[in-house]
Amino acid sequence: MKVLVIAAHPDDEILGCGGTIARHVEEGDTVTVLILAEGVTSRDHKRERDKKEKELSELEKACRSANAILGVHNIYLHDYPDNRMDSIDLLEITKMVEGYINKYEPDIVYTHHRGDLNIDHRVIHDTVVTACRPLPSSRVKTLLFFEVASSTEWQTPASAPYFTPNWFVDISTTMNKKLAALGAYDSEMRNWPHARSVEALEYLARWRGATVGVNAAEAFMLGRQRI
Repeated sequence: MKVLVIAAHPDDEILGCGGTIARHVEEGDTVTVLILAEGVTSRDHKRERDKKEKELSELEKACRSANAILGVHNIYLHDYPDNRMDSIDLLEITKMVEGYINKYEPDIVYTHHRGDLNIDHRVIHDTVVTACRPLPSSRVKTLLFFEVASSTEWQTPASAPYFTPNWFVDISTTMNKKLAALGAYDSEMRNWPHARSVEALEYLARWRGATVGVNAAEAFMLGRQRI
């Protein structure tokens, strides 16, 4: 199969579906990862990209190293403003995403859940759903939404659609690759008991696995499945 992962920031792709990516690769599928926003400049009061070139460069290196660990075939990083993607015309982002879908013709697309706390995640969810609308010419058969620790579970249930997974991928044999890839993102990870710590991610994978009777799993919500 051809797989396309569309994420907001460097590390979201690993947090959300790193073990699943590694499993796709091991099964002979072709995986392309698309990162839309840079993940640095929201940490300042004002976006001053020129002053952040070193941090951006280091984050890009970490992203490429992490995805190399998983065996990703193609990776693209764009520089939409971090945590400010709601300032960009939605049609512009959608057309760019459509370009990658037309180029790679994926069978399966993974992206963010609509209820995440992070605004960039929500914007990208909307653009991907639009870009993957079921036109007669579309090759996309499966559309899945992943959870991102320290964003999905931080949203309150009364504020947005709640993440209630109904699709699970067994990552018992690839969880170590996911954890190794997270290690490449050392600058983005936090210490336990932060939700974005290596320990928390391992516990989450174990819990998601236990809910379906396997050693470790990643959980998704099914957006669309075409038989």
